[in-house]
Amino acid sequence: MKVIDLTHVVKEDMPVYPGTEAPLLEPANTYEKDGFKETRISMFSHTGTHMDPPAHLFPQRTTLDRFPPEQFIGKAVVIDCRDLSEGESITMDRICRVGEKAELADFLLFNLGWDQRWGSKSYFGDYPCLDDEVMDYVLKGKYKGIGFDVIGLDPIADTNLTRHKKLFAKTEIVNIENLCHLEQCGPGLFWFSCFPLKIENSDGSPIRAVAWFE
Repeated sequence: MKVIDLTHVVKEDMPVYPGTEAPLLEPANTYEKDGFKETRISMFSHTGTHMDPPAHLFPQRTTLDRFPPEQFIGKAVVIDCRDLSEGESITMDRICRVGEKAELADFLLFNLGWDQRWGSKSYFGDYPCLDDEVMDYVLKGKYKGIGFDVIGLDPIADTNLTRHKKLFAKTEIVNIENLCHLEQCGPGLFWFSCFPLKIENSDGSPIRAVAWFE
């Protein structure tokens, strides 16, 4: 079985969304003093490779802990968008290129090649985003989730979070951000899992996103 880790490492000097704080990983117990190691972890719920549920935007909508576990596992396909320039839109042409695999997948994962900018200022630049037609396609498709190797579904400049609101207003779906290594998954369907921490009333959670091939 081939397994690919699609997850950035959580560490104190990692990139975080503008306005939030980087994680703190503080020693709570040590080998020398206590005979074992334990770490106090302090971070925002949308740190690193993470997942948004509908409750991220709307009160009374579904939190991550209320989703059944099967929401976080299924077949995925990568939509290759690496040739798009900054500021361009992801259009239906990109979906059509993978053919029926887009309809057979539970998760659509969009590869912008942006993970290569992880750790640099350009990671927070004008990355391509889904246009309205693709958003409508996703909403009609009954997908379990969509995912990206950029820091947001919306451009950083869109403080209204227009796409987030459209995605989560009525649909039981999750949105994954800050994926990496999507180019290693190839053009076909593959198994994908993205389990979050089971936190009460969770508006988001870091995940361990993994692809595997039997």
